[in-house]
Amino acid sequence: MFNRVLIANRGEIALRVIRACKELGIETVAIFSEADRGSRYLDLADEAFCVGNPRSVDSYLRIREIIAAAEVGGADAIHPGFGFLSENAHFNEVVRDSNITFIGPSPEAMQMLGDKNSAREIAKQANVPVVPGSDGLIESPQEAIATARQIGFPVLIKATAGGGGKGMRVATEESMLENALEQAMNEAKAAFGNPGVYLEKYVEQPRHVEVQIIADKHGNVVHLWERDCSTQRRHQKLIEESPAPTLPEEVRKAICESAVRLVKAAKYYNAGTVEFIVDKHHNFYFIEVNARIQVEHPVTEMVTGIDLIKQQIRVAAGEKLPFKQKDIACRGVAIECRINAEDGDKNFQPCPGKIEEMFAPGGFGVRFDSHAHPGYSVPPYYDSMIGKLIVHQPTRAEAIACMLRALAELRIKGIKTTAEFHKKILTHPDWIENRIDTKWVERTLL
Repeated sequence: MFNRVLIANRGEIALRVIRACKELGIETVAIFSEADRGSRYLDLADEAFCVGNPRSVDSYLRIREIIAAAEVGGADAIHPGFGFLSENAHFNEVVRDSNITFIGPSPEAMQMLGDKNSAREIAKQANVPVVPGSDGLIESPQEAIATARQIGFPVLIKATAGGGGKGMRVATEESMLENALEQAMNEAKAAFGNPGVYLEKYVEQPRHVEVQIIADKHGNVVHLWERDCSTQRRHQKLIEESPAPTLPEEVRKAICESAVRLVKAAKYYNAGTVEFIVDKHHNFYFIEVNARIQVEHPVTEMVTGIDLIKQQIRVAAGEKLPFKQKDIACRGVAIECRINAEDGDKNFQPCPGKIEEMFAPGGFGVRFDSHAHPGYSVPPYYDSMIGKLIVHQPTRAEAIACMLRALAELRIKGIKTTAEFHKKILTHPDWIENRIDTKWVERTLL
């Protein structure tokens, strides 16, 4: 087992990793930018180093400074969290070359699955359904038109690198395609430094379902069931739940088994998420792999009773998974609401600033993962998430009721948050009765 782990991240996920390490008897090294200097969670680490100025590019994305902090701090492993450098294969390789263990997959598997086009090819080889589309990257408008005519409109243009909705455009007819292609390629180049795009059949009114997997370095792979992440705004998830409430049992089994096959084919180890879209007939199609821990991992932890961060660390240290597939049950229903410092009534405008008062909800089946506290100043430089509110109850109806109670109990003064918007979602008949898709929020509530 490791002696010291450096967390190459900030905020809630850094605190989450610190807690898991403490329970495993591992010392921790934190990093921080000048914007995060003085944050209380840093006091829980055994050592902390400043890695630069407030902007991410000047701090949390500075590979050289992070490696230096790990070496000076005596860390023998690095946990990347999510976001920032967590899916950067070059960073992963630099960590390995520095004789430090990266708590995640190998750089080779990360690079292979991080490219959506090569990931599609692996999925096909593993007999995992993929959305009909181009055989590779689109090289010209003429090729795009020919492919679109073959698979039929509407079509979706997608960047082969990155995520979060960047480098994506929908063309509903041929006259729109060339302009949409140019926009997607330009946005992908600006966001990811890679203009490569491919074409897919656009699945209308899909649900977004993802499967949590974990694999060790000894060839053992298991799934930890699935999460429904269909409640989104502009491709950004708002609410996640497990199990997915609309999947027939045979489809649920098939989608989870497909995720395991793909991960085995990629020779992947550590935690990861295999993402799918599901159409109204319950046909599912692979879309991408997130080669890291996800923001929404707590809903899986609640229904399975498995601490994913601890398992990540143990797997990275070379331990075998302590359970087999038959041992992993899914009990009850868990729901997570992302609490962001944003104003839901003003197009989700970011609301950085000082939290004057804060009261965290509690009670049976309630979990609040947050690094924020009264007096904490939310900086304007990073993702606006300040916490995750998770509930776990025997049934979905009880979980919804519990979440509404917890949201009402949550008190944050001084800044606006998305808590009130979550109440609108959770009380809407469409959401309660599962009549939603990934565009439902934008169609119905905005």
